This record gives sequence, structure tokens and C-alpha cells, in this order.
Amino acid sequence: MQDKTFEQFEKELENGFQVYFTYVRNRYLVFKTSDNCYTQKLISKNDKNPQPKISMITRKRLHEIYPFMEEVEYKVRVMEE
Repeated sequence: MQDKTFEQFEKELENGFQVYFTYVRNRYLVFKTSDNCYTQKLISKNDKNPQPKISMITRKRLHEIYPFMEEVEYKVRVMEE
């Protein structure tokens, strides 16, 4: 993630992107839920390092893990009417 700043990343989440990434050998999906609130879903499972399947995280936590994200993929979030 060295080619983008956190502010650019945050703006992309604000604009409706979903982001898949690897963090500490686990695969996650993150998207913006509301102001200062993001949903983080565990996509892969590592039995030696159990993690919650879904969690709500703050902007501060997202900023903390941002430099360590690997294998980042963007997808457009489809809004249901």
C-alpha cells in the first residue's frame, strides 16, 4: 500500500469501494458503514490465529493496520434500492 496515502484509501472507502486485503496471514473485506465506522469481515480462516468473523472498527484502527495491508483488491460496492 506504499503507492497510496491513507487519506486516498479512506476517500475510496467513502466513495463506496469495498477493499479485500491480507493482514497477518488472514484475508479480510472492509467497507465504510457510517461516520468513523467500518465493517471488517474475515474471509479466510487460520486455525492457529482465530479472529472474529465480523467486527466494527474505527478510523483510528483502520489507520493503524493500513501500512501492513498486503494483496489489496478493490471492488465496487453495489447499493441495493
